[in-house]
Amino acid sequence: MPKAYVFTRYGGPETEALVDLERPRPGPGQVLVAVRAAGVNPVDWKQRTGFRRPGESGGRSFPVVLGNEASGVVAQTGADVTGFAPGDEVFGSAVAGGYAEYVLLAADVTAHKPAELSFADAATLPVAAATAYDGVHRLGLPAGATLLVTGAGGGVGVAVVQIARALGVRVVGVASAGKKELLESLGAVHVPAGAGWTDAVRAAAPEGVDGVYDLVGGEALHEAAGLVRDRSRLVTAGAPAGEVERLGGARVARARDAAVLRAVADLVVRGDLDPHVTRRFPLERAGEALREVESGHALGKVVLEIGAGA
Repeated sequence: MPKAYVFTRYGGPETEALVDLERPRPGPGQVLVAVRAAGVNPVDWKQRTGFRRPGESGGRSFPVVLGNEASGVVAQTGADVTGFAPGDEVFGSAVAGGYAEYVLLAADVTAHKPAELSFADAATLPVAAATAYDGVHRLGLPAGATLLVTGAGGGVGVAVVQIARALGVRVVGVASAGKKELLESLGAVHVPAGAGWTDAVRAAAPEGVDGVYDLVGGEALHEAAGLVRDRSRLVTAGAPAGEVERLGGARVARARDAAVLRAVADLVVRGDLDPHVTRRFPLERAGEALREVESGHALGKVVLEIGAGA
Protein backbone atom coordinates (compact mmCIF):
# COMPACT_ATOMS: atom_id res chain seq x y z
CA MET A 1 0.00 0.00 0.00
CA PRO A 2 1.12 3.61 -0.51
CA LYS A 3 3.03 5.25 2.33
CA ALA A 4 2.07 8.46 4.11
CA TYR A 5 3.42 10.49 7.02
CA VAL A 6 0.70 11.14 9.58
CA PHE A 7 -0.09 12.28 13.09
CA THR A 8 -2.21 9.90 15.14
CA ARG A 9 -3.51 12.39 17.75
CA TYR A 10 -2.98 16.02 18.69
CA GLY A 11 0.34 16.73 20.34
CA GLY A 12 4.04 16.93 19.61
CA PRO A 13 6.43 15.03 17.33
CA GLU A 14 5.76 11.84 19.29
CA THR A 15 2.36 11.63 17.52
CA GLU A 16 3.92 11.35 14.05
CA ALA A 17 4.44 8.11 12.12
CA LEU A 18 5.17 6.76 8.64
CA VAL A 19 2.34 4.33 7.81
CA ASP A 20 0.74 2.40 4.97
CA LEU A 21 -2.65 3.74 3.87
CA GLU A 22 -5.14 2.76 1.22
CA ARG A 23 -4.78 4.71 -2.01
CA PRO A 24 -7.32 7.58 -1.83
CA ARG A 25 -10.23 7.76 -4.24
CA PRO A 26 -11.06 11.14 -5.73
CA GLY A 27 -14.51 12.50 -4.98
CA PRO A 28 -16.39 15.13 -6.97
CA GLY A 29 -14.17 18.10 -7.72
CA GLN A 30 -11.00 16.27 -6.69
CA VAL A 31 -7.89 15.06 -8.49
CA LEU A 32 -5.80 12.08 -7.35
CA VAL A 33 -2.10 12.81 -7.85
CA ALA A 34 0.97 10.60 -7.65
CA VAL A 35 3.15 12.91 -5.57
CA ARG A 36 6.58 14.01 -6.74
CA ALA A 37 7.18 16.68 -4.10
CA ALA A 38 5.45 18.23 -1.08
CA GLY A 39 6.13 21.55 0.60
CA VAL A 40 6.76 21.68 4.36
CA ASN A 41 5.25 24.66 6.18
CA PRO A 42 4.75 25.92 9.76
CA VAL A 43 0.99 25.39 9.41
CA ASP A 44 1.69 21.64 9.12
CA TRP A 45 3.07 21.22 12.64
CA LYS A 46 0.55 23.71 14.00
CA GLN A 47 -2.29 21.54 12.68
CA ARG A 48 -0.71 18.59 14.48
CA THR A 49 -1.21 20.52 17.74
CA GLY A 50 -4.90 21.14 16.96
CA PHE A 51 -4.68 24.48 15.13
CA ARG A 52 -7.35 25.22 12.54
CA ARG A 53 -7.20 27.76 9.77
CA PRO A 54 -9.69 30.64 9.98
CA GLY A 55 -13.01 29.37 8.67
CA GLU A 56 -11.96 25.71 8.85
CA SER A 57 -14.64 23.48 10.30
CA GLY A 58 -15.43 19.81 10.74
CA GLY A 59 -13.74 17.13 12.78
CA ARG A 60 -10.55 15.31 11.85
CA SER A 61 -10.46 11.55 11.64
CA PHE A 62 -7.13 10.08 12.77
CA PRO A 63 -4.64 9.28 11.43
CA VAL A 64 -4.30 12.62 9.62
CA VAL A 65 -1.82 12.91 6.76
CA LEU A 66 0.42 15.95 7.21
CA GLY A 67 1.02 18.57 4.54
CA ASN A 68 -1.00 21.19 2.68
CA GLU A 69 0.62 21.47 -0.76
CA ALA A 70 2.03 19.09 -3.33
CA SER A 71 3.01 18.60 -6.95
CA GLY A 72 2.93 15.49 -9.07
CA VAL A 73 1.23 13.61 -11.91
CA VAL A 74 -2.52 13.13 -12.20
CA ALA A 75 -3.48 9.49 -11.66
CA GLN A 76 -7.28 9.81 -11.64
CA THR A 77 -9.96 12.51 -11.67
CA GLY A 78 -13.22 12.63 -9.75
CA ALA A 79 -16.69 13.44 -11.00
CA ASP A 80 -17.32 16.93 -12.40
CA VAL A 81 -13.60 17.59 -12.94
CA THR A 82 -12.69 19.19 -16.25
CA GLY A 83 -9.37 20.41 -17.60
CA PHE A 84 -7.27 17.63 -16.05
CA ALA A 85 -6.44 14.13 -17.31
CA PRO A 86 -4.21 11.25 -16.16
CA GLY A 87 -0.58 12.06 -16.93
CA ASP A 88 -0.91 15.82 -16.46
CA GLU A 89 1.80 17.44 -14.34
CA VAL A 90 0.12 19.61 -11.71
CA PHE A 91 0.50 21.35 -8.34
CA GLY A 92 -2.04 22.51 -5.81
CA SER A 93 -3.60 22.56 -2.37
CA ALA A 94 -4.02 19.22 -0.63
CA VAL A 95 -7.45 18.01 0.44
CA ALA A 96 -5.97 15.34 2.69
CA GLY A 97 -2.24 15.75 3.28
CA GLY A 98 0.69 16.10 0.91
CA TYR A 99 3.26 14.00 2.81
CA ALA A 100 2.24 10.89 0.93
CA GLU A 101 2.82 8.88 -2.22
CA TYR A 102 -0.70 9.76 -3.36
CA VAL A 103 -2.66 12.91 -2.52
CA LEU A 104 -6.08 14.33 -3.26
CA LEU A 105 -5.98 17.88 -4.58
CA ALA A 106 -8.95 20.21 -4.87
CA ALA A 107 -9.37 20.70 -8.62
CA ASP A 108 -10.31 24.38 -8.25
CA VAL A 109 -7.05 25.02 -6.38
CA THR A 110 -4.89 22.98 -8.75
CA ALA A 111 -2.94 24.24 -11.76
CA HIS A 112 -0.94 22.68 -14.56
CA LYS A 113 2.79 22.83 -13.85
CA PRO A 114 4.76 24.75 -16.48
CA ALA A 115 7.44 22.59 -18.07
CA GLU A 116 10.11 25.08 -16.95
CA LEU A 117 9.10 24.66 -13.28
CA SER A 118 10.52 21.75 -11.26
CA PHE A 119 8.21 19.61 -9.15
CA ALA A 120 10.13 20.71 -6.05
CA ASP A 121 9.68 24.41 -6.78
CA ALA A 122 6.02 23.93 -7.75
CA ALA A 123 5.28 22.16 -4.46
CA THR A 124 6.27 25.27 -2.49
CA LEU A 125 3.83 27.67 -4.19
CA PRO A 126 0.24 26.92 -3.03
CA VAL A 127 0.74 27.96 0.62
CA ALA A 128 3.55 30.48 1.15
CA ALA A 129 3.84 32.06 -2.30
CA ALA A 130 0.08 32.25 -2.83
CA THR A 131 -0.40 33.84 0.60
CA ALA A 132 2.32 36.35 -0.23
CA TYR A 133 0.75 37.13 -3.62
CA ASP A 134 -2.74 37.63 -2.20
CA GLY A 135 -1.48 40.01 0.51
CA VAL A 136 0.75 42.10 -1.73
CA HIS A 137 -2.06 42.56 -4.26
CA ARG A 138 -4.54 43.35 -1.47
CA LEU A 139 -2.25 46.20 -0.39
CA GLY A 140 -2.01 47.53 -3.93
CA LEU A 141 1.05 49.69 -3.32
CA PRO A 142 2.35 51.62 -6.34
CA ALA A 143 5.92 51.45 -7.59
CA GLY A 144 8.21 53.53 -5.40
CA ALA A 145 6.13 53.01 -2.25
CA THR A 146 7.71 51.52 0.89
CA LEU A 147 6.43 48.24 2.33
CA LEU A 148 7.33 47.06 5.83
CA VAL A 149 7.35 43.27 6.27
CA THR A 150 7.55 41.73 9.75
CA GLY A 151 8.77 38.14 9.83
CA ALA A 152 10.36 38.75 6.46
CA GLY A 153 12.78 35.83 6.73
CA GLY A 154 10.16 33.05 6.67
CA GLY A 155 8.69 31.27 3.67
CA VAL A 156 5.84 33.74 3.17
CA GLY A 157 8.07 36.73 3.93
CA VAL A 158 10.71 35.79 1.38
CA ALA A 159 7.99 35.50 -1.26
CA VAL A 160 6.43 38.83 -0.19
CA VAL A 161 9.78 40.58 -0.61
CA GLN A 162 10.29 39.22 -4.11
CA ILE A 163 6.75 39.84 -5.36
CA ALA A 164 6.77 43.39 -4.02
CA ARG A 165 10.21 44.11 -5.48
CA ALA A 166 9.03 42.84 -8.89
CA LEU A 167 6.30 45.49 -8.70
CA GLY A 168 8.87 48.21 -8.00
CA VAL A 169 8.02 48.52 -4.30
CA ARG A 170 10.79 49.29 -1.80
CA VAL A 171 10.83 46.72 1.02
CA VAL A 172 12.04 47.01 4.61
CA GLY A 173 12.15 43.54 6.14
CA VAL A 174 12.27 42.78 9.86
CA ALA A 175 13.92 39.43 10.58
CA SER A 176 16.58 37.75 12.68
CA ALA A 177 20.22 38.59 12.09
CA GLY A 178 20.71 35.19 10.46
CA LYS A 179 18.32 36.19 7.64
CA LYS A 180 20.17 39.44 6.79
CA GLU A 181 22.21 38.11 3.88
CA LEU A 182 19.21 36.39 2.32
CA LEU A 183 16.95 39.44 2.53
CA GLU A 184 19.57 41.82 1.21
CA SER A 185 20.23 39.46 -1.71
CA LEU A 186 16.54 39.84 -2.59
CA GLY A 187 16.78 43.62 -2.59
CA ALA A 188 15.21 44.34 0.82
CA VAL A 189 16.55 46.62 3.54
CA HIS A 190 17.13 44.35 6.54
CA VAL A 191 16.15 45.47 10.04
CA PRO A 192 17.15 43.12 12.90
CA ALA A 193 14.24 41.80 14.94
CA GLY A 194 14.31 42.53 18.67
CA ALA A 195 14.50 45.56 20.91
CA GLY A 196 14.54 48.86 19.05
CA TRP A 197 13.40 47.52 15.70
CA THR A 198 10.80 50.27 15.22
CA ASP A 199 13.48 52.94 15.60
CA ALA A 200 15.59 51.11 13.04
CA VAL A 201 12.64 51.09 10.61
CA ARG A 202 12.18 54.85 11.06
CA ALA A 203 15.87 55.32 10.31
CA ALA A 204 15.67 53.07 7.23
CA ALA A 205 12.49 54.77 5.97
CA PRO A 206 12.57 58.38 7.22
CA GLU A 207 9.89 59.32 4.69
CA GLY A 208 7.52 56.83 6.36
CA VAL A 209 5.95 53.47 5.59
CA ASP A 210 3.17 53.18 3.01
CA GLY A 211 2.08 49.64 3.82
CA VAL A 212 2.65 46.80 6.28
CA TYR A 213 2.49 43.07 5.67
CA ASP A 214 2.66 41.46 9.12
CA LEU A 215 3.64 37.81 9.45
CA VAL A 216 4.25 37.74 13.21
CA GLY A 217 1.18 39.08 15.02
CA GLY A 218 1.06 40.03 18.68
CA GLU A 219 3.21 42.91 19.86
CA ALA A 220 5.00 43.16 16.50
CA LEU A 221 1.68 43.78 14.74
CA HIS A 222 0.70 46.53 17.18
CA GLU A 223 4.10 48.22 16.86
CA ALA A 224 4.01 47.98 13.06
CA ALA A 225 0.56 49.58 13.04
CA GLY A 226 2.11 52.67 14.58
CA LEU A 227 4.49 53.00 11.63
CA VAL A 228 2.07 52.97 8.70
CA ARG A 229 0.45 56.19 7.49
CA ASP A 230 -2.83 54.60 6.40
CA ARG A 231 -4.12 51.72 8.55
CA SER A 232 -6.19 50.43 5.63
CA ARG A 233 -2.84 49.36 4.17
CA LEU A 234 -2.04 47.11 7.11
CA VAL A 235 -2.55 43.39 6.47
CA THR A 236 -1.58 40.35 8.48
CA ALA A 237 -1.27 36.62 7.99
CA GLY A 238 0.10 36.25 11.51
CA ALA A 239 -2.83 37.38 13.69
CA PRO A 240 -6.58 36.74 13.96
CA ALA A 241 -8.91 38.96 11.95
CA GLY A 242 -10.44 40.56 15.03
CA GLU A 243 -7.07 41.69 16.37
CA VAL A 244 -5.94 43.42 13.19
CA GLU A 245 -9.39 44.88 12.48
CA ARG A 246 -9.30 46.66 15.85
CA LEU A 247 -6.15 48.37 14.58
CA GLY A 248 -7.82 49.43 11.34
CA GLY A 249 -6.27 46.75 9.15
CA ALA A 250 -7.35 43.39 7.74
CA ARG A 251 -6.32 39.76 7.66
CA VAL A 252 -5.08 38.57 4.28
CA ALA A 253 -8.01 37.14 2.35
CA ARG A 254 -6.79 34.10 0.44
CA ALA A 255 -8.19 33.79 -3.08
CA ARG A 256 -7.58 30.01 -3.02
CA ASP A 257 -8.04 29.50 -6.74
CA ALA A 258 -6.05 28.20 -9.66
CA ALA A 259 -5.59 31.68 -11.13
CA VAL A 260 -3.32 32.68 -8.25
CA LEU A 261 -1.31 29.47 -8.62
CA ARG A 262 -0.81 30.18 -12.32
CA ALA A 263 0.23 33.75 -11.49
CA VAL A 264 2.89 32.74 -8.96
CA ALA A 265 4.15 29.99 -11.27
CA ASP A 266 4.56 32.60 -14.02
CA LEU A 267 6.58 34.75 -11.60
CA VAL A 268 8.95 31.83 -11.03
CA VAL A 269 9.27 31.09 -14.74
CA ARG A 270 10.02 34.78 -15.44
CA GLY A 271 12.70 34.85 -12.76
CA ASP A 272 10.86 37.32 -10.50
CA LEU A 273 10.28 34.74 -7.75
CA ASP A 274 12.77 32.16 -6.49
CA PRO A 275 11.13 29.64 -4.10
CA HIS A 276 14.56 29.19 -2.44
CA VAL A 277 14.33 25.44 -1.88
CA THR A 278 17.30 24.90 0.42
CA ARG A 279 16.62 21.50 2.03
CA ARG A 280 15.25 18.33 0.46
CA PHE A 281 14.27 15.17 2.33
CA PRO A 282 12.79 11.83 1.27
CA LEU A 283 9.37 10.85 2.66
CA GLU A 284 11.06 8.46 5.09
CA ARG A 285 12.70 11.49 6.75
CA ALA A 286 9.59 13.67 6.86
CA GLY A 287 9.96 14.02 10.63
CA GLU A 288 13.40 15.62 10.20
CA ALA A 289 12.02 17.96 7.56
CA LEU A 290 9.20 19.07 9.86
CA ARG A 291 11.64 19.60 12.77
CA GLU A 292 13.69 21.85 10.49
CA VAL A 293 10.66 24.06 9.89
CA GLU A 294 9.32 23.78 13.45
CA SER A 295 12.63 25.09 14.81
CA GLY A 296 12.01 28.42 13.09
CA HIS A 297 15.59 28.55 11.81
CA ALA A 298 15.12 27.20 8.30
CA LEU A 299 16.63 29.38 5.58
CA GLY A 300 14.40 29.09 2.52
CA LYS A 301 11.89 26.36 1.77
CA VAL A 302 12.00 22.73 2.87
CA VAL A 303 10.62 20.11 0.49
CA LEU A 304 9.91 16.39 0.59
CA GLU A 305 10.95 14.62 -2.62
CA ILE A 306 8.65 11.64 -2.89
CA GLY A 307 8.63 10.43 -6.49
CA ALA A 308 11.14 10.26 -9.30
CA GLY A 309 11.92 13.50 -11.06
CA ALA A 310 11.16 15.96 -8.24
